[in-house]
Amino acid sequence: MILTLQIILVITSLLMGLSVLLHKGKGGGLSSLFGGGMQSNLSGSTVAEKNLDRLTVGTAVIWLLALVGLNLVLHYGLA
Repeated sequence: MILTLQIILVITSLLMGLSVLLHKGKGGGLSSLFGGGMQSNLSGSTVAEKNLDRLTVGTAVIWLLALVGLNLVLHYGLA
């Protein structure tokens, strides 16, 4: 049980980091340093961006549940 939750936690951590890095910059900050500020924002949100947002939120929820579950198992010794 503990090993399963730890594996889920590592995988979701990597997926969350990757999905956050794939997001398009909203202007200003470090994203404009690498040329992200030169694009026009007239097109709005695309389907790919919305799906990436859903993937990021879903991964964050699974990560949070695995974290809480792992803490409960380790604290109460349920395994």
